[in-house]
Amino acid sequence: MTAGTDDTGLWRIVAVAASMMAVSMGLRQCFGLFLAPSVADLGASAGAFGFAVALHNLVWGVSQPFVGSLGDRFGPRPVLLACGLLYFVGLLLFAVSRDPLVGLDLGLGVLTGLGIAGTGFGVLLGAVSRAAPPERRGVLLGLVSGIGSTGVLLLAPLGEGLIASAGWRTAALAFVGICGAMVALSALIGGHASPAVSAPAGLTREGTSEALRAALSHPGFVAMSVAFFACGFQLMFITTHLPRFLGLCGLSPALGAQALGVIGVCNAVGSYAFGLLGQRHSPKRLLAGIYVIRTAAIVTYLAVPVSEGSTLLFAAVMGATWLGVVPLVSALIGRLFGLAHFGLLFGIAFLGHQLGGFMGAWMGGLVLDATGRYDAAWWALVGVGTAAALLQGPMDDRPRPASTNPRGAAA
Repeated sequence: MTAGTDDTGLWRIVAVAASMMAVSMGLRQCFGLFLAPSVADLGASAGAFGFAVALHNLVWGVSQPFVGSLGDRFGPRPVLLACGLLYFVGLLLFAVSRDPLVGLDLGLGVLTGLGIAGTGFGVLLGAVSRAAPPERRGVLLGLVSGIGSTGVLLLAPLGEGLIASAGWRTAALAFVGICGAMVALSALIGGHASPAVSAPAGLTREGTSEALRAALSHPGFVAMSVAFFACGFQLMFITTHLPRFLGLCGLSPALGAQALGVIGVCNAVGSYAFGLLGQRHSPKRLLAGIYVIRTAAIVTYLAVPVSEGSTLLFAAVMGATWLGVVPLVSALIGRLFGLAHFGLLFGIAFLGHQLGGFMGAWMGGLVLDATGRYDAAWWALVGVGTAAALLQGPMDDRPRPASTNPRGAAA
């Protein structure tokens, strides 16, 4: 399937990708709801739970380039099926195990991390990118990212309600069933998308090793990937620790689920909007603007009394910029290197994001265990976000010159 795919085939890919992303991303964004009840039942600490979520992010990041490369080579369907099953088994272990090492580290950490590497951004957005014509690609990537963010809107209140009424293990088993439905849906994605839609003028379709060397030698790609660290650092801290932070502030645990739902709604609008803006304006400047807005929102949230109103407003601002980075980063990768190795190169960039997610989730638990508060962790988010904005703004976003291609002339 190529960029010339008819609209019926294109919209099927878009619908399946958006639905799968809604489930895979929605499930992981609800992990924080399980922090307090699961650690109490398992006899673990907040730091242990934070480490498991951090491990999830690290495994996701490290495996994403390899999983993305498999998607480039074999198409999305087999990768989605295999990784969806790993996600399913990981959630099942978390739901039934009495051993923190098995339930948290192996289940919630390693297996769901491998699972979402195939059912999250890289493989699904690669399928959409190859199927979409260039003039519609940015909008459709934003649409998939936006719809994909709405899963938390349904899953967060479902999880919170089940935890309150039937216990956290029942809620986790319900999530296992939802994940199973996602695995079945993956069979509908379609066959292998040909990489023939690959490179912009002046670039060639090189092999995997050459593409990797070209990306790592491009200063703009490296700067974008390093700045992407801040995105993961900020967002994984919030999804993992915001419900617990609100409890420490004397607010209802249900507010955490409400905030995640607001993030999901605003994320849907923001992701689509940034995908559209990325086709009309500089993606690198829009990315820098996202980091500035998020960081300013955190400072403002800390400066005023934490209340239900301020929390929901904060969630709305963060949600509007939550996944808006994804269509922009995807657009920059296509601009710099084309689409033949999109899964691999998105995975390399996303590794920076996931290293940030690892540090953000784990750091929050360590700070809470050490001080009983989250103050130092919030200010760490401010510092990292400021550095990312300063790095992203002047990024070199010029395509790699053809002269650097080890195989010579353009395709």
